[in-house]
Amino acid sequence: METDVFGKALLDYLNGDYSEDITTHSSLDEEDTIPIPYLFRGYTEMPKIEQKALDLCCGTVLDIGCGAGSHSLYLQEKGLEVTALDHSVDAIETCKLRGIRNTVLSPVLDYKGQKYNTLLLLMNGIGIVGRLELLKTYLEHFKTLMGKNAQILLDSSDIIYMFEEDETEEDWDETNDDGEMPVDENSYYGEVDFTMTYKGASSNSFPWLYLDYATLQQVASECQLHCKLIKEGEHYDYLARLTFK
Repeated sequence: METDVFGKALLDYLNGDYSEDITTHSSLDEEDTIPIPYLFRGYTEMPKIEQKALDLCCGTVLDIGCGAGSHSLYLQEKGLEVTALDHSVDAIETCKLRGIRNTVLSPVLDYKGQKYNTLLLLMNGIGIVGRLELLKTYLEHFKTLMGKNAQILLDSSDIIYMFEEDETEEDWDETNDDGEMPVDENSYYGEVDFTMTYKGASSNSFPWLYLDYATLQQVASECQLHCKLIKEGEHYDYLARLTFK
């Protein structure tokens, strides 16, 4: 059975049992930590990109991959009708305990039947796609959750800088001769596999996607979505807004 490392850490923190942070291990041979208190931050502690995204939210909002629910909580306090969605049982329990009224426990691809004015995916939220070949699948599903004149607000990072200087984005050929995105899951540099450890427990390995803006724009166009660059961050990150063409 898969250990919900992330959700357990959130619930521990909320219950006053915080003693260590989450450690992440990636296929890029890097180890890092996720400071758990940071996941409970307020608006003023958030990066400018996240603040901008929250400022742009309107109408009914679906917070996809809500985690500890900090974005949902802020929007709810602003008076917006927000639904926090996550596939982690403990993450959703954390959101409920923090006072978020509307929560959904589900993988986003299994969630159907509702439409929203804003779909929100923050903290490299589009990373849930995992593999570039699945980006179209996710965007097409997102479209079924969008009402008329709705928007998708998402952020990501271009990690090309992590590779050797003699490797450029052009070296990772983003299209084939037919102008379509490649289907080889190993063909895109932004696909990273992670495991997380916390208090002696380890998660299963899971894929995460770091997506450069040009690729997002191209695939969005293929899905009949207009993609606009809203804001660039200080660490190769960006905020994008997708709307119906």
